[in-house]
Amino acid sequence: MSAVIAIVGRPNVGKSTLFNRLVGKRLALVDDRPGVTRDRREGEARLGDLRFRIVDTAGLEDGERGSLTDRMRLQTEAAIAQADAVLFVIDARAGVTPEDERFADLVRKAGKPVFLLANKAESREALAGTYEAFRLGLGDPIPFSAEHGEGLSELYSMLSPIVDDADAAAEDAAVSGETAEDERPAGPLRVAIVGRPNAGKSTLINHLLGEDRLLTGPEAGITRDSISVDWQWQGQPIKLFDTAGMRRKARVTEALEKLSVSDGIRAVKFAEVVVLLFDATIAFEKQDLSIASLCAREGRAVVLALSKWDLVEDRAGAISRHREAADRLLPQIKGMPLVAVSGVTGEGVDRLMQAVLDANRMWNKRVTTSALNRWFRHVTEAHPPPAVSGRRIKLRYVTQAKTRPPHFVLFGTRTDALPESYVRYLVNSLRETFDMPGTPIRLSLREPDNPYDRG
Repeated sequence: MSAVIAIVGRPNVGKSTLFNRLVGKRLALVDDRPGVTRDRREGEARLGDLRFRIVDTAGLEDGERGSLTDRMRLQTEAAIAQADAVLFVIDARAGVTPEDERFADLVRKAGKPVFLLANKAESREALAGTYEAFRLGLGDPIPFSAEHGEGLSELYSMLSPIVDDADAAAEDAAVSGETAEDERPAGPLRVAIVGRPNAGKSTLINHLLGEDRLLTGPEAGITRDSISVDWQWQGQPIKLFDTAGMRRKARVTEALEKLSVSDGIRAVKFAEVVVLLFDATIAFEKQDLSIASLCAREGRAVVLALSKWDLVEDRAGAISRHREAADRLLPQIKGMPLVAVSGVTGEGVDRLMQAVLDANRMWNKRVTTSALNRWFRHVTEAHPPPAVSGRRIKLRYVTQAKTRPPHFVLFGTRTDALPESYVRYLVNSLRETFDMPGTPIRLSLREPDNPYDRG
């Protein structure tokens, strides 16, 4: 297991900028206002030849017990407890504040190696704040600029012993047979949890993980970043993505919320299976359908989950009613799995994860060309393509071009005149015949090359 390094400090000192610098990507949201980061975000960091896990944390702030600020601080303390070393970041331009002193005591008591970074030190005005950091008692401060990459060589020298020790321990464990090379699992299944604000996404993931890994609460819109968490279910490695709640576009006016929604859309694009979480008490609102359409357009395997099932009083026939509504309102992914779950009680969680694996298997399904053309002859004989402008459309054969999602190519003449209704008929027949419910299916129409056409 590689070394784990946590970045901590008060709000708006540049922790997320440093995180993005070390992972080499703009993963964490960065904004001028304080308190943007709320959940712990982990990533694979590269610094020269060093490879380690880096953890971005929420800004350390005092708050009333049980408040959102207090819950954010507890998440940061958990990250410190699990880390091999801590990067304590201050703002060199602002100098040492009482909050810095208070939280330096908290980090010191953790008993972990601490490296003090005086960030935003690219100007002469910040030199006084860098010298002032000596009084925190955390060793020599490193004049640093996460935005411009200054001070990375000094950081490399400090982190090298920590990373080398962790790598040596991992090698010893491998030699002892704990992590044999041939037993390492394949790449994890990427599963994104999406939905409207306050649908219960973070609560569900916390129940799956068995710990309060993500911030939850009655406040809507707590999650801002798209947070990935590694997990296993029945031996299957899974990377779960918690995303920010997506409101209607007309209601999203703040730049920060636009960044959060864009981050969630990016998680959908890179996922293999998307769990679309509906609030069971107010399911199938317009925004729910818009999110489902987005997932279908991106070609992701979709599983519908009715969240907060523990709050539903009249359960008799509720599932069948929701199933009928889903097939009627979302015909492009008709037959998708629908599972009732509760992140509070854990009801339906096992059924949900089995539906995720089933959806992924169908998403990767490949049909042989011979089976496809037997189906093709049957459907075209039962319902031939219509004549358009008095001329017949001749469909010749079909083949599967790729999977993830299943993509079929239909060859024939005058395919550009084929009515959309007939294309839907073929897609629905494909879905039913080859057992691909809920999977987005692509059907491309092509005409064979004319050997006499010299262009």
